[in-house]
Amino acid sequence: MSRRERDEGRRGDLEFGTIPRLARIAAERHGDAEALVDVDAGVTLSFVGLREQARRAGAALMAAGVERGDRVAIWAPNMWEWVVAGLAIHHAGGVLVPLNTRFKGAEAAHVLGRSRARLLFTVTGFLDTDYVDLLTRAVDPAADLPALERIVLFRGERPDTQTFADFLSSGSGDVDARADAVEPDDLSDMLFTSGTTGAPKGVITTHAQNLRAYRDWADVVGLRAGDRYLVVNPFFHAFGYKAGWLAALMTGATVLPHAVFDPVRVLERIPRDRISMLPGPPALFQQILARPDLDQFDLSTLRLAVTGAAPTPVSMIHEMRARLGFETVIRGYGLTEAAGIATMCRHDDDIETIATTDGRAIPGIDVLILDDDGNEVPRGQPGEVVVDGYNVMRGYFEQPDETAESIDEKGRLHTGDVAVMDERGYIVITDRKKDMFIVGGFNAYPAEIEGLMARHPAIAQVAIVGMPDDRLGESGWAFVVPRAGETIDEAELIAWCREEMANYKVPRRVVVVDALPLNASGKVLKYELREKYV
Repeated sequence: MSRRERDEGRRGDLEFGTIPRLARIAAERHGDAEALVDVDAGVTLSFVGLREQARRAGAALMAAGVERGDRVAIWAPNMWEWVVAGLAIHHAGGVLVPLNTRFKGAEAAHVLGRSRARLLFTVTGFLDTDYVDLLTRAVDPAADLPALERIVLFRGERPDTQTFADFLSSGSGDVDARADAVEPDDLSDMLFTSGTTGAPKGVITTHAQNLRAYRDWADVVGLRAGDRYLVVNPFFHAFGYKAGWLAALMTGATVLPHAVFDPVRVLERIPRDRISMLPGPPALFQQILARPDLDQFDLSTLRLAVTGAAPTPVSMIHEMRARLGFETVIRGYGLTEAAGIATMCRHDDDIETIATTDGRAIPGIDVLILDDDGNEVPRGQPGEVVVDGYNVMRGYFEQPDETAESIDEKGRLHTGDVAVMDERGYIVITDRKKDMFIVGGFNAYPAEIEGLMARHPAIAQVAIVGMPDDRLGESGWAFVVPRAGETIDEAELIAWCREEMANYKVPRRVVVVDALPLNASGKVLKYELREKYV
């Protein structure tokens, strides 16, 4: 792909151009059809109503002083307010910064500080968690987060915050003029991901990139107007945000947010809410298929499923079609640095292809398998996955050196993932150069976890290794060397980790060792640990 073709592609979707314009066109096309149904809150918004709420919240952001290009964060579970606020940020010309709901206070503070977010939307009381309390126990927002000027609560009340209702009533200014001024090449969001250094980095992408990528995604999947889309994947992730409510807005599908996955509740919702589209990692479908009472639920409305982020047994694809009734099951591969999507299977692929490969390149991009010298390897040989096209991130926010490590001089994204490509262009991810592993669909980065655990007073050294896990696909094992004179109890250390980090990062096992295996340069030989204990 030439630089000219890549740059033309980055101008992206010519139908919508920007997310605010998409909201207007969707309202014109789909009118009073249901756009967003939050069953738990008893709130239903039509496409017209969703746009009006977004405009109202966008005007409130303007009144709060948010300018074009300012970052605004959301730290909340899937709910109708999340979608309204996300669209409002785009209407005001801001950059959306989602925060993982599993973050603890220090993790959230890092993202807020790194992005210099001016305003935070959050909640109190989700799963008995007060996010503001988590934050204030970790840092002093006034002193440590000087850019953060306001905290708005979608739900709940507490001092030094503003309720969402009060916030909405404070709007002023010409929000339509601000929305019309947004350009396709303006930044739309900053999703944080971690690399081998362990320091979370803000991945920046544009309106045009995301609209083009997920219009193609929706076309490949077959998402269409009238589909009722149960979004179990969290909105803070590209799968729940971009492949979730953004794709639904483009196609006229109805979004039904689902805050916490529970197989019984999902099975109950499918017939009650007439769900036709259900995405999720393989672990989600495995838990549903494992239910002994599965046959008691009416699943006749199900039509589409999208999965990925972990190996998928061929038998599971067969069962998803035979027992769950899906007409179409799609797998794909992506990463935040590629706007969340790079390859996909197609609806007419055979079951073996869907179950055993991660698909082929989405339209308009090239996926290459290169050796360490930057040359393409023969088909069937392993190499690094390199993505070339409009979906490659603009970079890591204010981190040019780290950006240069991932994007080469030709503008290609080096993913750090190792794969084999067949003669058809389909890839199979076989390894990860960066040691990242996936826990139930969530990316876990050893260096980040090691950095958090190194603060424990009894730990001298720690190495995190991803191990096979029957339920989650993979999980982390911590190999720990105690400090002199200290002893480490596995249960106590795991309990400490649960207080210090998101639960998917918490090691499932702790192995106390006298020393870690090292090479001549002092790097831990994690493959030796994996081979010895797997």
